[in-house]
This record gives sequence, structure tokens and C-alpha cells, in this order.
Amino acid sequence: MAKPTQAPEVAATQRGRAKADRRASLLAEAARLFAARGFDGVSIEDLGAAAGVSGPAVYRHFPSKQGVLAALLVGVSESLRDGGAAVVADAPDDVAALRGLVRFHVDFALGDPDVIRVQDRDLDALAVDDRRAVRALQRAYVELWVGVLARLAPDADPAELRLRAQATFGLLNSTPHSVRSLPRRRVAPLLEEMALAALGHPTGS
Repeated sequence: MAKPTQAPEVAATQRGRAKADRRASLLAEAARLFAARGFDGVSIEDLGAAAGVSGPAVYRHFPSKQGVLAALLVGVSESLRDGGAAVVADAPDDVAALRGLVRFHVDFALGDPDVIRVQDRDLDALAVDDRRAVRALQRAYVELWVGVLARLAPDADPAELRLRAQATFGLLNSTPHSVRSLPRRRVAPLLEEMALAALGHPTGS
């Protein structure tokens, strides 16, 4: 009996899924290796070996090592902007939106400390256009928070609100490096409480 063959569209879908999974694996390993060694301390061969492929196979997914870094940092900046916008759009009011944004960023900070470390240290290794893209996405994310804060405090100075938002990011993004000895179930609510206080909207207010 002849062996049944897959429909072309099924095979194409499976190949596409496998390629997407491999790309995601390469990005995850890049975050881990760049965080541990720095961008300059990691080779294409290192990336491939960590993801279970040869060095040259990395070029099937990215044009260069710098392209890997760009996909990592531009990608996370897009995810923050888009995810934050979704939180605000889905919230019933601005108080819920602010608390949702804080929870969203705490989840990011605790879930992706390697990406945060890479961004802090290796942003300048990006090509100029990619660095500008990251900065523009970061500004859009900040302004999303400032917009919510401004609706909650219409008379506040926008510059002060922007400072509060950026200081909160600094608090949340730095803390995961020093709290690995504590369980997430204890850390997350504590970070949320501190962030809301920094934003001028402490829990219970």
C-alpha cells in the first residue's frame, strides 16, 4: 500500500512552524549568551551550538550577529509597546490600566532579566537605524504610561509624570538581578506595591 503523502499546505505549515521555533530558540540562546558574556564575547558559532545548529545555519534566520541583537532588542521593545497598549485598551478605567501596566512590566522584568541585561549593556552595538527604532519604541511605551498617569492627575506636570514612569522602569528592571533567592510569588506583589508608590498611586489609594 502506498504511503499517504502530506498535503502541500500542511507540509508548508509544518516547515514554517519549525523555522519559527528555531528562530525563537536562537533568540532565547542569544539573550542568555549575550547576558553572560556580552555581545562581543559571543560568536555566531556559539549561538548555533547553543541552539543545536551549525554556525552557518544561523544565517538562514538572521543576516548577521548584529541582526540577531536587533531582532532581540527591537522585538522586545515592540512587545512592550504593543502589550502595554493592549493592557490599557482592555482596562475598564485608568486605575485598572495603571495597575495592569505595572503588573505587565513586573512580569516582563521577572521573566526576561537576560534581555534587560543585554539592553543595558549592548544597545550601542546595534546599527544606528536599529538603535533609533528601539529608542522610538521605548519612548512610545513611556508615553503610554504618561498618558494614563495624566488622566489620573490632570493637573500634574507631564515632565514629572514622565520622570515617575522612567524611575519606575529603573526600579523594576534592576530588581530581578538581586532577588533570585526569593520566590516569584513573594517578589511580584512587592514590586507592584513599590512601583505604584513610585508612581504616586500607592495600593489602597
